Amino acid sequence: MIEPGTSTTSTGTGTADTNTDTGTDTARTSTGATRTSTGTGTGTASATGTVLPLTVGVEEEFLLVDARTLRVVPAAPLVLSTAAGLPHELHPEGTRYQVEISTPVAHSAVTLRRELAGLRRTLARAARAHGCRLLAAPSPVIAVEGPLHLTDDEPRQREQHRRFGALTDTLVSCGRHIHIGTLDVDTAVAVSNRVRPWLPTLIALAANSPFWGGRDTGHASWRAMAWSGWPSAGLPPHFTSTAHFHRSVQTLLGSGAALDTKMVYWDLRPSGNWPTLEFRAPDMSPDIDTAVLQAELARALVTTALHEIAERRPDPPVREDVLRLARWRAAHDGLEGFGLDPYTGTELPAADLAEALLDLVAPELAASGDLDHAAKTMAGLLRDGSGAHRQRAAFARRGDLMDVLRHLADETEAF
Repeated sequence: MIEPGTSTTSTGTGTADTNTDTGTDTARTSTGATRTSTGTGTGTASATGTVLPLTVGVEEEFLLVDARTLRVVPAAPLVLSTAAGLPHELHPEGTRYQVEISTPVAHSAVTLRRELAGLRRTLARAARAHGCRLLAAPSPVIAVEGPLHLTDDEPRQREQHRRFGALTDTLVSCGRHIHIGTLDVDTAVAVSNRVRPWLPTLIALAANSPFWGGRDTGHASWRAMAWSGWPSAGLPPHFTSTAHFHRSVQTLLGSGAALDTKMVYWDLRPSGNWPTLEFRAPDMSPDIDTAVLQAELARALVTTALHEIAERRPDPPVREDVLRLARWRAAHDGLEGFGLDPYTGTELPAADLAEALLDLVAPELAASGDLDHAAKTMAGLLRDGSGAHRQRAAFARRGDLMDVLRHLADETEAF
């Protein structure tokens, strides 16, 4: 396996994302992921410099489809009222075609998996009571007919539609948001700088939206591309300080690019509501173990970054143009094709980049007891293919998008 940051023969060209264009990778750790820290907080670092265990929480967004036609239906209010016994864990989303689950704070991957399975089971049961099925898919696959059915937060939604027009069509999409805590905002900003070069690899691992509007987009994660159309979305900036972070948010608001802080749609951001760093890049996917893998990798990346901050390790330079291209290549190729080393721009098999990420965070995964599950789940993805690959395989059997929708619904309900 080739490590990111090492030189290798490549059949392609590339670039990477940036605070500076120059420098070598000699300061990088053996697996390639150090970055400059600019925050001043200690987050979960103790007074002795040891990093305390981090918590994890996951938000998952689902589509509701008619059990017979598999087309989206605006049934969220009915489904949520049927599952009303869990008001803190089940929520409406941007449209009435969608529902969201939020796990309680978890200290272990085992607990997280149990919570995800239980909440999915409750939601699926409520959906069936109204003739619906649950779809853990980033897009409805088939085009949504007619005007969007918005949530009850209509004044805000109407203003969003008025200001951003056709961009609001992308609201009918679903992602998975992973919260890692507890982190104060200074620490979350510093960790964000260190983690963001690995966002393209996380996108490739979760890629699950090749079909959009009834056709194959030619991308493994079209959601990543469609969502990038929002002026407040995409890769977060590299922040020189916490004040820089706050100025960037205010610039989004002042320029009209965001109505409020809820519309800071960066792939990675300090949460506005919780003392966490929120990973927003991954597509929604039906397989629970893939969800847990994403959470394990995110928590281990944050823990690794905290150790590097505590040890005052320097940050290898990352070019912004390369990281932007690496994000596109991850969304285009997914796990089955190629990606770009975020530090050098070298073209590498996406599988090699995924394994390099696993190698990087393996010590932290081992310390938390997650390494066996993460390695096994990663091996399964590399063997059986990403969600995007499996969707295309389902379509290839008969050339029928209904087969893709049935595949997604069946996988979603395989608790």
